[in-house]
Amino acid sequence: MKTNESVIIVGGGLAGLCSAIHLSKAGIAVILIEKNEYPKHKVCGEYISNEVFQYLEWLGLDLEFLQPTHITKFEFSTNNGKTINCELPLGGFGISRYTLDEFLYKKALDNGCKIIQDTVENIVFKDKQFSVTTSEKGAYNTEFVLGAFGKRSNIDVKLDRDFIKVKSAWLAVKAHYSGDFPNDLVGLHNFVGGYCGVSKVENNTVNICYLADYHTFKKYNNIEEYQSKVVMENPKLKAVFDNHRLIFDKPLTISQISFGKKAPIENHILMIGDTAGLIHPLCGNGMAMAIHSAKIASELIVNYFNNDIKSRTELESNYLKEWNVNFKNRILIGRFIAGVLKKQRISALLMRLLVVFPFILPIIIKKTHGKPISINQ
Repeated sequence: MKTNESVIIVGGGLAGLCSAIHLSKAGIAVILIEKNEYPKHKVCGEYISNEVFQYLEWLGLDLEFLQPTHITKFEFSTNNGKTINCELPLGGFGISRYTLDEFLYKKALDNGCKIIQDTVENIVFKDKQFSVTTSEKGAYNTEFVLGAFGKRSNIDVKLDRDFIKVKSAWLAVKAHYSGDFPNDLVGLHNFVGGYCGVSKVENNTVNICYLADYHTFKKYNNIEEYQSKVVMENPKLKAVFDNHRLIFDKPLTISQISFGKKAPIENHILMIGDTAGLIHPLCGNGMAMAIHSAKIASELIVNYFNNDIKSRTELESNYLKEWNVNFKNRILIGRFIAGVLKKQRISALLMRLLVVFPFILPIIIKKTHGKPISINQ
C-alpha cells in the first residue's frame, strides 16, 4: 500500500503528538506512526517547566482538566544529605506520561490526524520524497518526515547516527508511589553514580525516577538491593523510600541512555524531542524541551506550506539555527553540571558555595531552562 501525505511523524510521544496537533491545527494532513498502544507508562521525570504552558494552551489543550500539580519549589541534596532549597524561577507542573500522552493522542485524533500503530523499519529519502516503510502496513510516501522516535531506536541504527555507535553507561528507573509528599515541590537528590528526581503528579501520586551509572548498578543483584545499598545512602532519599509505598507491580527501566551529541537533522529528517538531543534529567526540563522542539519544527513546516519558506534547504537551515539557539547551550550546561556532581569533592565544594550564596542556585536553574515561548501562529 502506498499513500501520499504532507507530513509523516515517526513516534507518538510528547514531541510527535504535539507536532501532529500543531500541524493539523494549521490544516496540514498528518500521519503519525507509533509502535505502542495508548495509554502507556514511560520512564520519565514527569515534571514540565512552565515555559511551554501557553503553547500547550494554544494547541487547544485544557491542562487543568488533567488536574496536574503546580510546582513552585525546588530542593537539592548531595549524597551526604546536605540540602538547599529555592523557589523555581518559572515553576512547572507535574503530570504522568500515562495521562498526558493519552490526552494528546485523543486531541490529535479529534484534529483529524491519522494515527497508525505499527513499527517503522526504514526511512529513505530519494528524489525529494521520503519513503517510510513499516513492518505491517507497507510504505508511505511524503514530502516531510519528523523523527520523534525517542532516545534510542532501530531507525537510529539504519541512519548510522554517530551516537548509536557508542555504548552508553546510563540506565533509568521509574515508578509511582503513594505517600505524603508536597504538591508544590520537585526534589533532585544526588547519590553515588546517579541522580533521583521526586515530585507529585495527578491523583496524589508520587513519581520517583532516577538515572544510574550501569557500572555501579551491575554490582548488585536487583533494583531493590541497589536502591537500599546505593540510592538510599543519601538520607533524603532513604526518607522518601521509607515513607512511600510502591504502586506499580515493579519499577520500569530503560538502558543505554545516551547523552552524546545528536544531529537535529539526519538525511533530511527533522529530529524532535529526545531524538534530536537529550538533556540530563538533573536539569528537569527534558519534557519542555521536547514540546518546544515540536513547536519549532511545526512552525517552520507551516511556513513552508504557506510559501514563507521557499525551499527544503532554507527550512532545514532555519531549524538547525533555531534548535541550536534554544537548546545547544542548555544541553552543554547540563553535561557540565552532571560532570561536576559525579566528583564528590567538587560537588561538596559547590554545596558549600550554594549555602553561602543561595542566589546562585536559581541562576543555574535558569541556565538550563528557557523563557516562556512565544506563539507566532
